[in-house]
Amino acid sequence: MSNPTADRRAIDALIELRAALAAHGITLPSLDLHLPSYAGTYDIPPLIALGNCNAGTAARLAAALRAGRP
Repeated sequence: MSNPTADRRAIDALIELRAALAAHGITLPSLDLHLPSYAGTYDIPPLIALGNCNAGTAARLAAALRAGRP
């Protein structure tokens, strides 16, 4: 059984990341919870799998990160 508090933290972070990426016009189709760590019996939040993306998405992601650099 997973840890509901840790699971909620991971789900909230996933939602926040998805929204931040969308604000820059970026969608990572594979972005989701890492199922083995979500289904495990750990006291830490499950991992978030960023997944794969095409070259265009990778370039937009890099540009968004560079633009946000202090």
